[in-house]
Amino acid sequence: MPAKNDPRADLPWGRKPLPSRGPKPTLTTSQIARAAIRLADTGGLEAVTMQRVAREMKVTTMALYRYFPGKANLIELMIDSASDRTANDEKPLLPWNVRLKKWARNCLAIYRNHPWFLEATSVRRSPMGPNELSWVEAALAMLAESGLAPEDRYSAFLVVIGHVRGQATFEQIKKYNNSRLEWIREVAQAVESGAERYPALLEVLDAGAFSKEPSRAFDFGLDCIIEGICTRVNRHKTKSRRRR
Repeated sequence: MPAKNDPRADLPWGRKPLPSRGPKPTLTTSQIARAAIRLADTGGLEAVTMQRVAREMKVTTMALYRYFPGKANLIELMIDSASDRTANDEKPLLPWNVRLKKWARNCLAIYRNHPWFLEATSVRRSPMGPNELSWVEAALAMLAESGLAPEDRYSAFLVVIGHVRGQATFEQIKKYNNSRLEWIREVAQAVESGAERYPALLEVLDAGAFSKEPSRAFDFGLDCIIEGICTRVNRHKTKSRRRR
């Protein structure tokens, strides 16, 4: 749980008491966070100001400060609220690797549904909230089933979440560039004009790899990560048997 003296971390945990004086609160911090999420989904984090959120909730800006000391605190709750989807909704009878792949795709869906999420989680300084920690807990529990040693599970988790965030970053960059087909055409022209310099690129381009959906690369990378974990576990088991 967050440090007791860290007021930024209190709101996601529901530990921030509302002022005892003044008008009786008519809103909840969750309602306000949801309104801020709607603004951010359409206009990015820059669209989330205390003034705009106050207008959405039909209260004064000063009234909003009774719930959140500032925008940073509001964003903290936005992050945790956007993560409230069930982290592990797969049937427990399915193998851990199948469930972990679904976990990663569900995690990527948060970044896709909330384009501001990548930026928000990249710059924040506060600890994770309860919903986010539930996602970490679910992934580590699956990795425990894999047979990985406890000290390796967190490293494996970082690899998987790094893959998710890398895909989210790639997709964000693509949004601000030219259309996908135009981008492929421009790259093809550059590569073909320097075929002797880029033979490997030309071979991949001619094979139509650039035209494949980006999600294919995500699935390919995820498969490599999971298969690598399985190989590592099996190799460790083999070494253990030889020592006996």
